[in-house]
Amino acid sequence: MTNRENVLRALRRDIPERVPFEFVLCPSHVDELEKKTGTRDYLEYYGFPIRYVELTATKKITDFTKYYNYIPSNATPLSWNAEWGIYGVNSRFAHFQKMLHPMQKLQSEDEILKYPFPDFNADYRWEGFEIKVSDLIGRDLIAVAFMQMTIFEIAWYLRGMENFMVDMIENEPFANALLDEITKIRIGMAEKYAKSGVDILMLGDDVSTQLDMMMNPDLWRKAIKPRLASVIRTAKSNKPDILVFYHGDGNLQKIIPDLIEIGIDILNPVQPECMVPVKVKELYGDRLSFWGTLGTQTTLPFGKPKEVKETCRNLIEKVGKGGGLLLAPTHMVEPDVPWDNVEAFIEAVKEYGEY
Repeated sequence: MTNRENVLRALRRDIPERVPFEFVLCPSHVDELEKKTGTRDYLEYYGFPIRYVELTATKKITDFTKYYNYIPSNATPLSWNAEWGIYGVNSRFAHFQKMLHPMQKLQSEDEILKYPFPDFNADYRWEGFEIKVSDLIGRDLIAVAFMQMTIFEIAWYLRGMENFMVDMIENEPFANALLDEITKIRIGMAEKYAKSGVDILMLGDDVSTQLDMMMNPDLWRKAIKPRLASVIRTAKSNKPDILVFYHGDGNLQKIIPDLIEIGIDILNPVQPECMVPVKVKELYGDRLSFWGTLGTQTTLPFGKPKEVKETCRNLIEKVGKGGGLLLAPTHMVEPDVPWDNVEAFIEAVKEYGEY
């Protein structure tokens, strides 16, 4: 069975030969890997089955500073949201940043419509994209399009969380105008990603805390669900076999049936600190696959290597039963994770991951 066949079988809830796996290392761990192995490319080093396909860099130059009353001298555009005009201030700890919000002072729908949104759907951004996808498929890899922070998160990144949550209740026309502009962009991207032949479209918005939803589920169903559904519908109408992945940290159990209803195929990260992965598998494993399940707030940073291996074995046997699991930490592997535990994770997959 090829690498692609194995991963796609797992994520389509068929039985693969082995459990696929992956993780994302923080910068300090990439430095550690380089010291130990001489390489910083951990995707190649560990033989990860997926690769992300990126658009051509933007040619659009926008002065977003006019949207801020004050920008600290050490603020810079956030690397993962720079095109939206979102700035960040470095903290004293590792790679973490405080976010600044360019739409914080906007008051009218007209101001939203005039905002210089990213040009993700410009034709030049997609030149050569299909070739990149074909190249990955030819190398027996899974081609993934990353479009997380799909609608809700980008809205509050732009506006500020408190402001936007109030907008959704007290100023619906304003909130709807912002959500609609973001959704238009995402629909266009979903169509292009699907037509280009990517295997997986990664969507996601953190809409829950570790205890419960951030908002009343009915508000999510009114404001976010139909817009997210339109993005998914666009992707699947252009490539029916595309797998749609949804990332949502925390306890979002109240909306899992809704996510299934609108076409989500893969749920991530299924945090064991908030939900019981085995129980979620029992409830929804006939309709959902799972990507994640290994706790990055408990087992990975604080367990001994033996505990990490035993937890992985349990997840593989129970959540991976019958397929439907890509084992991964539920978040980036942060600086507090001992390197021995990273190696224990790899060892566990090799020891217990064969079906």
